[in-house]
Amino acid sequence: MIDRLRFPVDPWRLVETSFSLDDVGVTETLFAAGNGYLGLRGNHPEGRHAQEHGTFINGFHEIFPIRHAEQAFGFAEVGQTIINAPDSKIMRVYVDDEPLSLDIADVREYERALDFRRGVLTRHVRWMTPSGKDVVVDFERLVSFEERHVAIMRLTVTVLNADAPVTVSCQMINRQDGEDVYGGAGKLASKAAAGFDPRKAERMSERVLEPEEYWQNGVRSALSYKVNASGMTIAVVADHLVETENEYSARALIEPDIAKNVFRVQAKQGVPVTITKAVSYHTSRGVPAHELVDRGRRTLDRVEDEGIQTQFDRQEAWIQDFWRRSDVVIEGHDDLQQATRWCLFQLAQAAARADSMGVPAKGVTGSGYSGHYFWDTEVYVLPFLAYTTPLWARNALRMRYLMLPAARKRAGQLNEAGALFPWRTINGEEASAYYAAGTAQYHINADVSFALGKYVRATGDTDFLYREGADILVETARLWATLGFWRFSEGGDPESFHIHGVTGPDEYTTVVNDNLFTNVMARYNLRYAARVVREMAVDDPDAYRRLVERLDLDAAEPDAWQAAGEAMHIPYSDALGIHPQDAVFLEREVWDLENTPPEQRPLLLHFHPLVIYRYQVLKQADVVLALFLQGNQFTPAEKLADFEYYDALTTGDSTLSAVVQAILAAEVGYQDLALEYFRESAFVDLGDLHNNASDGVHVASAGGVWTALVSGFGGMRDHRGALSFDPRLPADWPSLSFTLHWHGTRLSITIRRDAMTVEAGDGEAVSFTVRGAGYTVAGGESVTIALEGQGPVIAGRPTLQQIGEQLREDGTLLSASVPDATAATSVPVHTGTIPVIGDTGETPTAEDDQLETRTRAIPTVDASDVGIEG
Repeated sequence: MIDRLRFPVDPWRLVETSFSLDDVGVTETLFAAGNGYLGLRGNHPEGRHAQEHGTFINGFHEIFPIRHAEQAFGFAEVGQTIINAPDSKIMRVYVDDEPLSLDIADVREYERALDFRRGVLTRHVRWMTPSGKDVVVDFERLVSFEERHVAIMRLTVTVLNADAPVTVSCQMINRQDGEDVYGGAGKLASKAAAGFDPRKAERMSERVLEPEEYWQNGVRSALSYKVNASGMTIAVVADHLVETENEYSARALIEPDIAKNVFRVQAKQGVPVTITKAVSYHTSRGVPAHELVDRGRRTLDRVEDEGIQTQFDRQEAWIQDFWRRSDVVIEGHDDLQQATRWCLFQLAQAAARADSMGVPAKGVTGSGYSGHYFWDTEVYVLPFLAYTTPLWARNALRMRYLMLPAARKRAGQLNEAGALFPWRTINGEEASAYYAAGTAQYHINADVSFALGKYVRATGDTDFLYREGADILVETARLWATLGFWRFSEGGDPESFHIHGVTGPDEYTTVVNDNLFTNVMARYNLRYAARVVREMAVDDPDAYRRLVERLDLDAAEPDAWQAAGEAMHIPYSDALGIHPQDAVFLEREVWDLENTPPEQRPLLLHFHPLVIYRYQVLKQADVVLALFLQGNQFTPAEKLADFEYYDALTTGDSTLSAVVQAILAAEVGYQDLALEYFRESAFVDLGDLHNNASDGVHVASAGGVWTALVSGFGGMRDHRGALSFDPRLPADWPSLSFTLHWHGTRLSITIRRDAMTVEAGDGEAVSFTVRGAGYTVAGGESVTIALEGQGPVIAGRPTLQQIGEQLREDGTLLSASVPDATAATSVPVHTGTIPVIGDTGETPTAEDDQLETRTRAIPTVDASDVGIEG
C-alpha cells in the first residue's frame, strides 16, 4: 500500500527519503502540520512545485450564492467554502545567488519527517551547488498546540567546504487572490483540478481578500484582510530572528498582497546561519482587522519573551501527554503501528484547538469538501475524543449547541418542529446544494444526539448535559416527532411510527421510506431525550425549570417521544432473513460489483445518480453502521445475516465504510476480513487508496481507525452506559494495548490471546464486563481476566453467491448485473450461469440451520431495558 523504500517503517515518524514531483499533492497532505485551528500543508519552504499552497484556518470562509438549475422553496441558498489564508511558509535559500530547487538540485542527502513524538515537521537536505559548494539545509516547522495562533519555522544553512554568500528570502503571500513570481502550482494544480469530482472545493473567480492594514517594522511584517462577502477578518503578523556569527544585512518589502524580509549573509565555511520565523494568525467573524493585527503583535511579543526553544519544548511536552492519553500499541507490527499513530496524530491536528468550532472533514490539511463540517465528527471522531481527551469532545459538541438557532430556522423551512442540523456547513447554514444526498440526511440529528450520549456515558458530565446538551436532545426529538407519522390499527389505535422521504448514510440510495439506519437512530434519539428530561426533573429541578422556560417544553412531550420511539418501524424481511436498508431496497436489482471494471470506480464519478439509485449497491455501509452503533438492538444471528448480505453490496467508494466493516466483521467472526478492512482504513491516506489524499486527510477514517482497534479488535462497547469488552485479537498480533478514560479514571488495557489486563489509574473504581462476566478494578490496581479464544472464526468473505438462492417477498429471484447500454434488451433466461445472489449450486445442509434464526422477527424489548440509551 506504500513504497517502503521511499517511506520506510518508523513507529514514531512518517519519513520520506527521496523527493518526487509525481505525488506532490499527496505528500503535502501527509506532511501537513496543524492544531485544529491553523493548518499548514506540507509545502516545501522554497514555495515551488506545489499542487496547493495551502494555509487553512478552521472556519475561515467565503460565502456565495448557490445557483440551482431549477429553484424550489427551501433549497440551500448560500454556499460556504474554506479559503486560503495568507501563506507564511516561504523561506527560499540561495547560495552564490543559485536557488535551492529540489527538482533540479544535486541532492546528496534528503530526509523529510513528521515526528509524532515532537509534533514537528523536519527536513534535512545536503545540496551540492553547481559551483561545488557543499551545503546543508535543515528545516523545522511547528504549529503550536499550546499557542493556538502560532506557527514557527526554523531554517539553518551551513556551507561546509567554503565561504559563500547566502540569501534567505522569507515571504508572506496572499495566494487566495494572487500568486508569487513562480505562478503558484502551475501544471500541477491544473492537472489536479481536471475532471469532475464533487469532493473538491469550489473555486472563487473574483477577489476574496480585501486588503486592510499592512506594515513592516524592522524585521516584523503584518498583513490583514476582510473577506469580501462573508465579512470575516484575518491578520497575519510575522517576526524574524537571526542567529549567526556571520555578518548579515536585512532588507524588506511590503505591498498589500506580499511581505518580504530578505537576509543576506556572508557565510564562513562551517559557520551556520539560523533564521527563525514566528507567525501569528488571528481571525474573526466581525472584529476589525486592525484589532486582529494588535492581537498578533501581542502574541509574538509573548512568544519571543518566553523564547523560541521554549515553544519547541512545550510542544514536545504537550504531545507526550497526548500519547499517554491516546496511544494504541500493536505489538510486532511496526508498519501498522506507524499508520495508526499517523492517524491518531491527525486527529490531534484536526481537533485539539478547534475550541468550540467544528472538525472539518479534512481537518485543516486541505480544501477538500470545502472545509465543511459533516456528521463525520459526531460518529467517527467524537468517540476517540470522548475516551481520550473529553474536553475536546465537549468543545465539538458545543459547536452543535451554538448552531441551534440556525438549525431551528432550517427546521421551520422544512415545516418541522424543533431543529434540523445542516448536512454540511461552516457557519451553521445549510450549504448542500443537492438536497437528495444532503438535507434529506435527517439522521444527522440523531448522530449529534448519539455523540452527546457517547460523551456523557464516557465522562458522566451531567453539568454539560443539563446546561446545554439537553437543548440539543429536546429540539432534535421534536423534529422526529413531526417528521415521522403514526399508522393506526383498524380499531384506531396507534400501531407503528414511520419516517418517510429521507436518505440514510448510503448516498447511493436517496429519499426513501423507513431507512433502517435513520429509524434505529431516531428511536435512540427519542428515547434518550425522554429519559434525560425526566431525569432532570428529579435530579436537578432547577435545571429542569430553566429548560422548560427556555424551550417552552410541555410536560407531555417526553411521553410522546417515548411512545414514538417504542413504536418505531424497523424494516425486516422474513423471506431473506435480513433487515432491508429501506422499505423498497430489496425490490431493486443487484449491482454486480464483482464484475464491475476497476476503471468505473468510484461509481459516483462514472454513473448518473439515477442509474445508481435503481440498484442494490452501497457507497457506505448503512445497515452495518446501525448494527454497530445500536448493537444491543440486534441479535448475533441478525448481525451475521445482515453483514453477509450487505458486505457483498458495499463498494468501498466511501472511506467511512471500511472501519465499520472491520468492526462488524470482527464481531461476527470474519476475522481475516476484519484485519483486511482495518489495513485499508489505516492506509487510506498513506497509500492514497482513494486517489484523493491530495485534497486533505480523511479525518473521519482516521477516527474510525481508533474505533476499529478499540471497539473492533478490543471489543469495547458502552451500551446503556455500561462498559463491556469482548476481544477479537487478530491471529498474528501478540497483543493490543490502549487507554480509555471512564468517568475520570484512566484505564490501561492490554489484550493477549489468553488474557486481558485492565489497570486503573487514580480515581474511582470502575466496573465492567468481559464476555458477560462482571469485574471491578479499583484506582491504582489491576485485574487480569483469562480469555478462551477470540470469538467465532469464519473464513473468506461474503460474496454475491454465498447466501443461498434467495427470493424476494413477491417470489421473484434476485439477480446481479452491471449497467450497460449495449446489453441485449430481450428477456433474460435464468440458466444458472447468471451471477445470482446465493446461487452456489449446492443443496443446503444441516450446517445451515442458522438460517432459521435469521428469519426471526426482531424480538420485543421492554422499554425499561432499552429506553436508557439504546
